[in-house]
Amino acid sequence: MPNTYTQLYIHFVFAVKYRKAIIGEEWEDRLQKYITGIVQNNGHKLLAINTMPDHLHLFAGLNPKQSISELMRLVKGDSSEFINSKGLTSRKFHWQEGYGAFSNSRSQIDGVVKYILNQKERHLSKTFRDEYLDILRDNEVEYDEKYIFHDLLDE
Repeated sequence: MPNTYTQLYIHFVFAVKYRKAIIGEEWEDRLQKYITGIVQNNGHKLLAINTMPDHLHLFAGLNPKQSISELMRLVKGDSSEFINSKGLTSRKFHWQEGYGAFSNSRSQIDGVVKYILNQKERHLSKTFRDEYLDILRDNEVEYDEKYIFHDLLDE
């Protein structure tokens, strides 16, 4: 696309179905590398990725040739298939439906990268649900509580 210039930085957040804490430390690095490959093979620039046992943060410079929803469909679908085909969990793995996608400016890149890489320390004092609600509020995103990531007990 000649004469098309973009600067699109998106922070993605998505959870394991029912927020089950099943992403194991012994294989989280393999998952992160696999997802990095998906992002890069689709023409995007991965800036940061980090997993917690029940969710994942991903920060990318987005190529406008692909929609956010298509990238998320591929990341979540292909990574679920990877986890299941490698037998990394004792039962079938699924990501929860939906995701958060938050735009950031160039001046925010370092802060978002540090935020994502600092997940394990942050979650010593804050739950994922509280963190996610804070992100929604900080970005002034209107939401309906019934559509926030659910626990098994919520279903």
